Amino acid sequence: MTGFSPNLEDTLAVMEQKGYKVFRNEKGFDLNIVGIRTRELQANRFDDFMTVFYRMNGEWIFNVFKCTTDPGTYWLNKPEKMSALGTAILKAGQYRRGYRLGRHRGKYAALVQNSPVTVIRDANRDNFLDLDSGTEQTGLFGINIHRASAQRESIQVDRWSAGCQVFCDPNQYAFFLKLCRRGREAFGNSFTYTLLNEKDFNNIASVNQ
Repeated sequence: MTGFSPNLEDTLAVMEQKGYKVFRNEKGFDLNIVGIRTRELQANRFDDFMTVFYRMNGEWIFNVFKCTTDPGTYWLNKPEKMSALGTAILKAGQYRRGYRLGRHRGKYAALVQNSPVTVIRDANRDNFLDLDSGTEQTGLFGINIHRASAQRESIQVDRWSAGCQVFCDPNQYAFFLKLCRRGREAFGNSFTYTLLNEKDFNNIASVNQ
């Protein structure tokens, strides 16, 4: 683990630096859903972060959850089960109106992909994320935002993610869904998802020093 922990100020600074949209409606639940991929490239750990923040009554409310933004080793070692080009790793970026509340694989409530996203294809069959493979695809791949086990916090990613963004703690996930439902009530069933890298925050820290 890197010891990195996201906060609101730095997350907003990174978003501004990259020119990404930040939702600021004061009525509440105008959700910014922002994943942060840590610098750890060894797969199968829930070592990333999902943040959800919004304005309400003149104040920011900032939530941080544990997740993975990467596929588990099961899929990394069996890329042919997904695509001849390799296992999907969601590319960092902002996906405007990319998600909606639906059902993950038709089974339970989740944020499901609603418009094309870009994935990096990892085909070299090892336990490390090949973010520089040079192979990318844009399309509808079912890269959803969902949970691992419904009963307990999961420790290893394993089969839980084939490229999806996955919460390890079902209680945190239930709270996340509650926020999304409030967001849907206020602004409709359309959500933007932004994926950042930990190194983006290093750049902010060096500027602030």
